[in-house]
Amino acid sequence: MAAYFSLILVIVTLCSGLIWMADALLLAPKRRDKLAMAQAVDAEISEENAEKIIRESTIVETSRSIFPVIAFVLILRSFIYEPFQIPSGSMMPTLLVGDFILVEKFTYGLKDPVWRSQLVENGKPERGDVAVFKYPVDPRIDYIKRVVALPGDRVVYRNKQLYIQPACAEGEQSCPELKQVSRVGVNQGEFSQNGVPLSRYTEQLGEVSHDILINPQRPDPLGYYYREGKLPVGEFVVPEGQYFMMGDNRDNSTDSRFWGFVPEENLVGKAVAIWISFEFDRTPADFLPTWIPSGVRFERVGGIT
Repeated sequence: MAAYFSLILVIVTLCSGLIWMADALLLAPKRRDKLAMAQAVDAEISEENAEKIIRESTIVETSRSIFPVIAFVLILRSFIYEPFQIPSGSMMPTLLVGDFILVEKFTYGLKDPVWRSQLVENGKPERGDVAVFKYPVDPRIDYIKRVVALPGDRVVYRNKQLYIQPACAEGEQSCPELKQVSRVGVNQGEFSQNGVPLSRYTEQLGEVSHDILINPQRPDPLGYYYREGKLPVGEFVVPEGQYFMMGDNRDNSTDSRFWGFVPEENLVGKAVAIWISFEFDRTPADFLPTWIPSGVRFERVGGIT
Protein backbone atom coordinates (compact mmCIF):
# COMPACT_ATOMS: atom_id res chain seq x y z
CA MET A 1 0.00 0.00 0.00
CA ALA A 2 2.86 2.38 0.86
CA ALA A 3 4.44 1.75 -2.57
CA TYR A 4 1.16 2.55 -4.33
CA PHE A 5 0.74 5.69 -2.26
CA SER A 6 4.23 6.87 -3.23
CA LEU A 7 3.45 6.27 -6.91
CA ILE A 8 0.12 8.12 -6.66
CA LEU A 9 1.83 11.01 -4.86
CA VAL A 10 4.46 11.28 -7.60
CA ILE A 11 1.84 11.18 -10.37
CA VAL A 12 -0.36 13.84 -8.73
CA THR A 13 2.68 16.08 -8.13
CA LEU A 14 3.88 15.74 -11.73
CA CYS A 15 0.44 16.29 -13.26
CA SER A 16 -0.43 19.32 -11.13
CA GLY A 17 3.04 20.81 -11.69
CA LEU A 18 2.89 20.30 -15.46
CA ILE A 19 -0.58 21.82 -15.71
CA TRP A 20 0.50 24.84 -13.66
CA MET A 21 3.67 25.25 -15.75
CA ALA A 22 1.81 24.87 -19.07
CA ASP A 23 -0.66 27.52 -18.02
CA ALA A 24 2.09 29.91 -16.88
CA LEU A 25 4.11 29.50 -20.09
CA LEU A 26 1.40 29.08 -22.73
CA LEU A 27 -2.15 29.84 -21.67
CA ALA A 28 -1.67 32.81 -19.33
CA PRO A 29 0.20 34.90 -21.98
CA LYS A 30 -2.61 34.18 -24.47
CA ARG A 31 -5.21 35.35 -21.96
CA ARG A 32 -3.25 38.55 -21.35
CA ASP A 33 -2.99 39.17 -25.11
CA LYS A 34 -6.73 38.61 -25.42
CA LEU A 35 -7.37 41.15 -22.66
CA ALA A 36 -5.06 43.67 -24.34
CA MET A 37 -6.96 43.28 -27.62
CA ALA A 38 -10.29 43.71 -25.84
CA GLN A 39 -9.06 46.85 -24.08
CA ALA A 40 -7.82 48.24 -27.43
CA VAL A 41 -11.32 47.89 -28.85
CA ASP A 42 -13.10 49.05 -25.72
CA ALA A 43 -11.01 51.10 -23.31
CA GLU A 44 -13.92 51.20 -20.86
CA ILE A 45 -14.11 47.40 -20.47
CA SER A 46 -15.47 46.52 -17.04
CA GLU A 47 -13.41 44.84 -14.34
CA GLU A 48 -15.87 41.94 -14.35
CA ASN A 49 -15.36 41.26 -18.06
CA ALA A 50 -11.60 41.70 -17.74
CA GLU A 51 -11.59 39.18 -14.92
CA LYS A 52 -13.54 36.69 -17.06
CA ILE A 53 -10.99 37.01 -19.88
CA ILE A 54 -7.89 36.33 -17.76
CA ARG A 55 -9.53 33.91 -15.33
CA GLU A 56 -7.86 30.47 -15.01
CA SER A 57 -9.81 27.30 -15.66
CA THR A 58 -10.89 25.24 -12.67
CA ILE A 59 -8.28 22.55 -13.32
CA VAL A 60 -5.48 25.13 -13.54
CA GLU A 61 -6.62 26.88 -10.37
CA THR A 62 -6.81 23.56 -8.53
CA SER A 63 -3.37 22.48 -9.78
CA ARG A 64 -1.82 25.80 -8.75
CA SER A 65 -3.35 25.45 -5.28
CA ILE A 66 -2.38 21.86 -4.55
CA PHE A 67 1.02 21.61 -6.26
CA PRO A 68 3.10 23.32 -3.51
CA VAL A 69 1.39 21.27 -0.80
CA ILE A 70 1.68 17.95 -2.63
CA ALA A 71 5.30 18.66 -3.63
CA PHE A 72 6.19 19.46 -0.01
CA VAL A 73 4.55 16.22 1.22
CA LEU A 74 6.34 14.22 -1.49
CA ILE A 75 9.76 15.64 -0.57
CA LEU A 76 9.14 15.25 3.18
CA ARG A 77 7.84 11.68 2.88
CA SER A 78 10.35 10.49 0.29
CA PHE A 79 13.58 11.97 1.59
CA ILE A 80 13.20 13.14 5.19
CA TYR A 81 10.57 11.46 7.42
CA GLU A 82 7.76 9.01 6.76
CA PRO A 83 5.11 7.90 9.29
CA PHE A 84 4.41 4.21 9.85
CA GLN A 85 1.95 2.31 12.02
CA ILE A 86 3.00 -0.80 13.96
CA PRO A 87 0.50 -3.55 12.99
CA SER A 88 1.88 -6.53 14.95
CA GLY A 89 3.65 -7.47 18.16
CA SER A 90 6.89 -8.77 16.62
CA MET A 91 8.89 -5.84 18.05
CA MET A 92 7.45 -5.94 21.58
CA PRO A 93 8.34 -4.61 24.09
CA THR A 94 10.15 -1.88 22.09
CA LEU A 95 7.15 -1.23 19.83
CA LEU A 96 3.53 -2.10 20.56
CA VAL A 97 0.54 -2.53 18.29
CA GLY A 98 -0.93 0.95 17.88
CA ASP A 99 2.38 2.81 17.98
CA PHE A 100 2.80 5.37 15.21
CA ILE A 101 6.45 5.97 14.43
CA LEU A 102 8.58 8.32 12.38
CA VAL A 103 11.17 6.78 10.07
CA GLU A 104 14.18 8.85 9.09
CA LYS A 105 14.56 8.27 5.35
CA PHE A 106 17.96 9.86 4.74
CA THR A 107 19.89 7.86 7.37
CA TYR A 108 20.70 5.04 4.95
CA GLY A 109 20.95 7.21 1.82
CA LEU A 110 18.40 8.89 -0.43
CA LYS A 111 16.38 6.77 -2.86
CA ASP A 112 13.87 7.83 -5.48
CA PRO A 113 10.30 7.15 -4.29
CA VAL A 114 9.20 4.98 -7.26
CA TRP A 115 12.07 2.76 -8.46
CA ARG A 116 14.03 3.10 -5.21
CA SER A 117 17.35 3.54 -6.98
CA GLN A 118 20.09 5.10 -4.87
CA LEU A 119 20.42 8.85 -5.44
CA VAL A 120 22.80 9.85 -2.64
CA GLU A 121 25.02 7.61 -0.52
CA ASN A 122 24.80 8.45 3.15
CA GLY A 123 25.16 6.28 6.24
CA LYS A 124 24.93 2.52 6.74
CA PRO A 125 22.86 0.56 9.26
CA GLU A 126 24.53 -0.10 12.58
CA ARG A 127 24.08 -3.10 14.79
CA GLY A 128 21.10 -2.43 17.06
CA ASP A 129 19.23 -0.03 14.74
CA VAL A 130 15.47 -0.44 14.42
CA ALA A 131 14.98 -0.33 10.67
CA VAL A 132 12.08 -0.36 8.21
CA PHE A 133 12.68 -2.26 4.98
CA LYS A 134 10.92 -3.83 2.04
CA TYR A 135 10.16 -7.48 2.80
CA PRO A 136 12.53 -9.43 0.52
CA VAL A 137 9.89 -12.08 -0.27
CA ASP A 138 7.32 -9.42 -1.28
CA PRO A 139 8.78 -5.90 -1.63
CA ARG A 140 5.29 -4.38 -1.63
CA ILE A 141 5.19 -5.02 2.14
CA ASP A 142 7.08 -2.92 4.70
CA TYR A 143 8.66 -4.74 7.65
CA ILE A 144 10.25 -3.36 10.79
CA LYS A 145 12.91 -5.31 12.71
CA ARG A 146 16.18 -4.74 14.53
CA VAL A 147 19.53 -4.91 12.73
CA VAL A 148 21.31 -7.77 14.47
CA ALA A 149 24.21 -8.49 12.12
CA LEU A 150 26.12 -6.61 9.44
CA PRO A 151 27.72 -7.80 6.19
CA GLY A 152 30.33 -10.47 6.88
CA ASP A 153 29.09 -11.24 10.41
CA ARG A 154 28.47 -14.80 11.53
CA VAL A 155 25.23 -15.32 13.48
CA VAL A 156 24.20 -18.30 15.57
CA TYR A 157 20.77 -18.55 17.20
CA ARG A 158 20.51 -21.66 19.34
CA ASN A 159 18.41 -22.53 22.42
CA LYS A 160 17.05 -18.95 22.39
CA GLN A 161 20.56 -17.53 22.76
CA LEU A 162 22.04 -15.15 20.21
CA TYR A 163 25.73 -15.39 19.28
CA ILE A 164 27.57 -13.02 16.93
CA GLN A 165 31.03 -13.12 15.42
CA PRO A 166 31.72 -9.71 13.84
CA ALA A 167 33.24 -9.67 10.38
CA CYS A 168 37.01 -9.76 10.25
CA ALA A 169 38.27 -6.46 8.87
CA GLU A 170 40.59 -6.59 5.87
CA GLY A 171 44.19 -6.86 6.96
CA GLU A 172 43.26 -7.62 10.59
CA GLN A 173 45.62 -10.15 12.16
CA SER A 174 43.36 -11.36 14.97
CA CYS A 175 39.69 -11.78 14.05
CA PRO A 176 36.90 -11.47 16.67
CA GLU A 177 35.58 -14.67 18.21
CA LEU A 178 32.00 -15.90 18.28
CA LYS A 179 30.48 -14.50 21.48
CA GLN A 180 27.12 -14.77 23.15
CA VAL A 181 25.20 -11.49 23.18
CA SER A 182 24.89 -10.57 26.82
CA ARG A 183 21.47 -10.14 28.40
CA VAL A 184 20.08 -9.59 31.89
CA GLY A 185 16.68 -10.74 33.16
CA VAL A 186 14.13 -7.99 33.87
CA ASN A 187 10.87 -9.75 34.74
CA GLN A 188 8.49 -12.52 33.75
CA GLY A 189 4.76 -12.16 33.16
CA GLU A 190 4.57 -8.47 32.21
CA PHE A 191 3.74 -9.72 28.71
CA SER A 192 2.14 -13.03 27.75
CA GLN A 193 1.43 -15.03 24.62
CA ASN A 194 -1.55 -17.39 24.49
CA GLY A 195 -1.61 -17.41 28.27
CA VAL A 196 2.12 -18.17 28.60
CA PRO A 197 4.11 -15.60 30.63
CA LEU A 198 7.00 -14.21 28.59
CA SER A 199 10.48 -13.58 30.01
CA ARG A 200 11.79 -10.05 29.51
CA TYR A 201 15.52 -9.42 29.17
CA THR A 202 17.71 -6.40 28.56
CA GLU A 203 20.10 -7.26 25.74
CA GLN A 204 23.30 -5.44 24.81
CA LEU A 205 23.64 -5.43 21.03
CA GLY A 206 26.71 -3.45 20.06
CA GLU A 207 26.31 0.03 21.55
CA VAL A 208 22.53 -0.39 21.90
CA SER A 209 20.83 -1.65 25.04
CA HIS A 210 17.26 -2.80 24.40
CA ASP A 211 14.67 -5.22 25.77
CA ILE A 212 13.57 -8.50 24.24
CA LEU A 213 10.88 -11.10 25.02
CA ILE A 214 11.36 -14.88 25.16
CA ASN A 215 8.68 -17.57 25.36
CA PRO A 216 10.34 -20.20 27.59
CA GLN A 217 7.78 -22.86 26.69
CA ARG A 218 8.07 -22.59 22.92
CA PRO A 219 10.82 -24.66 21.29
CA ASP A 220 12.90 -23.13 18.50
CA PRO A 221 11.17 -23.94 15.16
CA LEU A 222 14.39 -25.26 13.61
CA GLY A 223 12.56 -26.98 10.78
CA TYR A 224 11.41 -23.60 9.44
CA TYR A 225 14.76 -21.82 9.64
CA TYR A 226 16.41 -20.53 6.49
CA ARG A 227 19.25 -22.83 5.45
CA GLU A 228 22.35 -21.16 4.09
CA GLY A 229 24.40 -23.60 2.07
CA LYS A 230 25.88 -26.36 4.23
CA LEU A 231 25.88 -24.37 7.46
CA PRO A 232 24.20 -25.98 10.49
CA VAL A 233 20.59 -25.07 11.22
CA GLY A 234 20.42 -21.77 13.09
CA GLU A 235 23.79 -20.55 11.79
CA PHE A 236 24.12 -17.78 9.21
CA VAL A 237 26.90 -15.79 7.52
CA VAL A 238 25.66 -12.43 6.27
CA PRO A 239 26.61 -11.78 2.61
CA GLU A 240 28.13 -8.49 1.47
CA GLY A 241 25.56 -5.74 0.98
CA GLN A 242 22.97 -7.51 3.14
CA TYR A 243 21.80 -7.49 6.76
CA PHE A 244 20.39 -9.92 9.32
CA MET A 245 17.20 -8.70 11.02
CA MET A 246 15.35 -10.00 14.07
CA GLY A 247 12.28 -8.96 16.01
CA ASP A 248 12.61 -8.14 19.70
CA ASN A 249 9.71 -10.50 20.44
CA ARG A 250 11.94 -13.41 19.56
CA ASP A 251 9.35 -16.20 19.59
CA ASN A 252 6.68 -14.20 17.78
CA SER A 253 8.63 -12.74 14.86
CA THR A 254 9.06 -13.91 11.29
CA ASP A 255 12.48 -12.53 10.45
CA SER A 256 15.87 -13.35 8.91
CA ARG A 257 15.95 -16.67 10.74
CA PHE A 258 13.10 -17.81 8.48
CA TRP A 259 13.48 -15.99 5.14
CA GLY A 260 17.11 -14.90 4.96
CA PHE A 261 18.81 -11.55 4.57
CA VAL A 262 17.75 -7.99 3.71
CA PRO A 263 19.57 -6.44 0.72
CA GLU A 264 20.78 -2.89 1.21
CA GLU A 265 18.53 -1.64 -1.60
CA ASN A 266 15.48 -2.81 0.41
CA LEU A 267 16.23 -0.48 3.32
CA VAL A 268 13.66 2.30 3.82
CA GLY A 269 14.99 4.11 6.87
CA LYS A 270 15.68 4.13 10.59
CA ALA A 271 12.86 4.31 13.14
CA VAL A 272 13.70 7.28 15.36
CA ALA A 273 10.60 8.23 17.36
CA ILE A 274 7.10 7.28 18.45
CA TRP A 275 4.95 10.33 17.73
CA ILE A 276 1.68 8.91 19.09
CA SER A 277 0.47 5.59 20.50
CA PHE A 278 -3.12 4.35 20.58
CA GLU A 279 -4.74 1.51 22.50
CA PHE A 280 -7.20 -0.71 20.62
CA ASP A 281 -8.99 -2.69 23.33
CA ARG A 282 -12.52 -2.73 21.88
CA THR A 283 -14.34 -5.97 21.12
CA PRO A 284 -16.89 -6.64 18.35
CA ALA A 285 -19.59 -6.46 21.03
CA ASP A 286 -18.77 -2.83 21.86
CA PHE A 287 -20.88 0.04 20.53
CA LEU A 288 -17.97 1.69 18.72
CA PRO A 289 -16.01 -0.09 15.92
CA THR A 290 -12.81 -1.90 16.91
CA TRP A 291 -10.67 0.35 14.68
CA ILE A 292 -11.51 3.40 16.82
CA PRO A 293 -8.83 3.85 19.54
CA SER A 294 -9.91 3.21 23.12
CA GLY A 295 -7.16 5.37 24.59
CA VAL A 296 -3.88 7.18 24.06
CA ARG A 297 -0.59 6.03 25.59
CA PHE A 298 1.09 9.40 26.03
CA GLU A 299 3.90 7.85 28.09
CA ARG A 300 5.15 6.06 24.96
CA VAL A 301 5.66 9.23 22.93
CA GLY A 302 9.36 9.83 22.32
CA GLY A 303 12.46 7.97 21.27
CA ILE A 304 12.99 4.34 20.31
CA THR A 305 15.73 2.24 21.88
